[in-house]
Amino acid sequence: MEILSLEKEIISEFEIFDNWMEKYEYLIDLGKDLPVINTSYKKDENLINGCQSKVWLHAEFVENKVSFSADSEAIITKGIIALLIRVLNNQNPKDIIEAKLNFINDIGLTNHLSPTRANGLLEMVKQMKAYAFTLNIKNN
Repeated sequence: MEILSLEKEIISEFEIFDNWMEKYEYLIDLGKDLPVINTSYKKDENLINGCQSKVWLHAEFVENKVSFSADSEAIITKGIIALLIRVLNNQNPKDIIEAKLNFINDIGLTNHLSPTRANGLLEMVKQMKAYAFTLNIKNN
């Protein structure tokens, strides 16, 4: 599925909820459903700098697409990375690099995060795009 289609799906899902407490609960559920990362990827080199809590992000190139896995100690943060993985996982590197990810603002996420969590979200996006860029160069 294309990135824009996945973003539209997420926007529709968040429109169902009446308030941000319900949206936070949904984020928590998304975090709980995030596939377990291989423990060998939970190392310092996979930590995202700038996040309030520890977030491990691993990427690899599989069949010309970028495959992400991640984990976090904080359940809301885990839900945020789960959203990003849902949109960017198994996409080609060029599409990841060019993705605007407007859904983040469209669902109001950045407005409802603490400044440190909002900074962490930006760092997650930057790292995912950096992995895509690096994997694209290595594999072309």
